[in-house]
Amino acid sequence: MLVSITKKNQEVTAKLNGRLDTPAAQNVAEQLEPLKEDAAGTIILDCKELSYISSSGLRIFLSLRKAAAEKGGKVIVRSINNEIRSVFQMTGFLNLFQIED
Repeated sequence: MLVSITKKNQEVTAKLNGRLDTPAAQNVAEQLEPLKEDAAGTIILDCKELSYISSSGLRIFLSLRKAAAEKGGKVIVRSINNEIRSVFQMTGFLNLFQIED
């Protein structure tokens, strides 16, 4: 699982590439933890290259959303595939996040 993070003004983009499964989740959580410091702005989770997300991965997304809500920021989930969209729909995440195609 590869994560690349770029910052531009009040916007931070994390590009996720691979499978965000349980074994990868701890490493990804550690890489995304600094984004909580920028949670007053906009956090974009670019999922164009994300092929799978487990419940552990969903918890990471949720913790970023919570941090953003506490600081008045927002989290945008971008470019999810149909499989991940289905997971988001079943778990109610479609209602929790701003989703962009």
